[in-house]
Amino acid sequence: AMVGGLIVPPYVVMKFSVAFADTDLQQYAIACSLILSGIFTILNCIQFNIPGTKYVFGTGMLSVLGTSFGFLPIYENAISTMKSEGYSGKDAYGKMLGTTMVCAMLEVVLSFVPKDKLRRMFPNIVTGVAVMLIGAGLTATGIKYWGGGAVCAEMAWKNNAQVYGLVGKGGTWFGPDQTGVAPFPGSGGRSMCDGNGDVIKPFGSPEYIALGFSVVLMLILVELFGSPFMKNANVIIALLFGYFVAGVSRAEGNKFVPDTKIENAEPITFAWVENFPIGFYGPAVLPLLIAFLVTTVETIGDLTATYEASEEDTESEEFDKSVQGGLLSDGLCSFAAALATGMPNTTFSQNNGVIALTKCASRRAGVCCGLWLIALGVLSKISGIISSMPDCVVGGMTTFLFCNVFVSGLSVVSKADLNSRRNRIILAISMGVGLGVTAVPWIFGDQRASGGTTPFWPCTGPFREGADCSKGERGIRDGILILLTTPYSIGTLLAMFLHAILPTDMEVVGYGTDAGKA
Repeated sequence: AMVGGLIVPPYVVMKFSVAFADTDLQQYAIACSLILSGIFTILNCIQFNIPGTKYVFGTGMLSVLGTSFGFLPIYENAISTMKSEGYSGKDAYGKMLGTTMVCAMLEVVLSFVPKDKLRRMFPNIVTGVAVMLIGAGLTATGIKYWGGGAVCAEMAWKNNAQVYGLVGKGGTWFGPDQTGVAPFPGSGGRSMCDGNGDVIKPFGSPEYIALGFSVVLMLILVELFGSPFMKNANVIIALLFGYFVAGVSRAEGNKFVPDTKIENAEPITFAWVENFPIGFYGPAVLPLLIAFLVTTVETIGDLTATYEASEEDTESEEFDKSVQGGLLSDGLCSFAAALATGMPNTTFSQNNGVIALTKCASRRAGVCCGLWLIALGVLSKISGIISSMPDCVVGGMTTFLFCNVFVSGLSVVSKADLNSRRNRIILAISMGVGLGVTAVPWIFGDQRASGGTTPFWPCTGPFREGADCSKGERGIRDGILILLTTPYSIGTLLAMFLHAILPTDMEVVGYGTDAGKA
């Protein structure tokens, strides 16, 4: 139930942000995510007492850890910004790992704060907004992959008839007068998608749309006719079906799934096979801190649901200990994951459905789950299979997965009192800005391949008056723009600010004792 969610964040970051053409790096990121998630799940399930204290590490229950979706948009935006400043993809990723190690200490500190205080600080109306905007921002990215790829989606303006001459329409690279912009990727004046095996077609081609839809179709069929077990494994079943359809399909004789990536994959691998120069990137600090705040509150909710599915008492001292140990585990494992070249981890909720289905809540099942994840990661041919999937197939799946995150946030918000004028104002303003930035990110940010040129705060280019930005100004600018262009960062900050300053409605006084309703 969790493998699909585990492989998507590292694969998306490594392929579409760090190194599009480096297949080995993409396969390593997938394998590393599986291995680290397996190790951390085992440690989390076992639970360890911290000597000389009343505190523990780990939940001591059937709860699994995996790579978090919440950090994906921050990694994408920050790495893109650093690359526009001249850093290599690997250097940019290394800086994000170092910054993550520092910011993960926030969740470690919060693990020692009573859960009721945390819920009062971050009620459902705030955390729900954050989770919904994570899903909304990522869904916009997923649909780009579905159409053929994120890069060609953002460069599809080159296919507009008004700029044919500028981008070389008619077989030349630079137009009739040898001026203008070279089309990339592709040739002949068209922006083409080249992340789908040997098939190179424009963004939104029907072949890409059909392959992505094959994944969605299988998801629907599993829901209609599948057994309870199949429904819990619907993500991996649909992904494999889409991969099979792509494997047997051809476009003008070209393969969507060439054999080379699988053949070139090493038989086995492990963490630290690849390495990245650890650094620090200040502009990403505030967005990462917000992400850790959100995952902290999410983890409390996930562990509560796990206790309820396991038919255990959520008012007991053991439950409080599990929450404290789970938050400490999340923070320290995110630190360790970055040290081992992986993205931050958080408690997954997929195990709750499996517990309810099987009536098995044994920690031994969690340990076995961890061992399976380690085995899947070590056998790097599996990573080779995943990395050979066409972008359009990955897009069909990620659009569903990412929107599922939005639906989870909707469920959280529904627990708040939506008849309250105060809550509706918080929701409308924070979601309005967050969704607006999702739809039109260049209202604040730079467009692709145009770093530093946004009119909102130009550092270079035609909208900059005077000399280009200094290094210090560029750093401050980049930090603010990452915050403004990451939907859930700006949306969550607005929700927190409004929650702090708006008075409680008369009609909802009394909800304060019920975790987060007001």
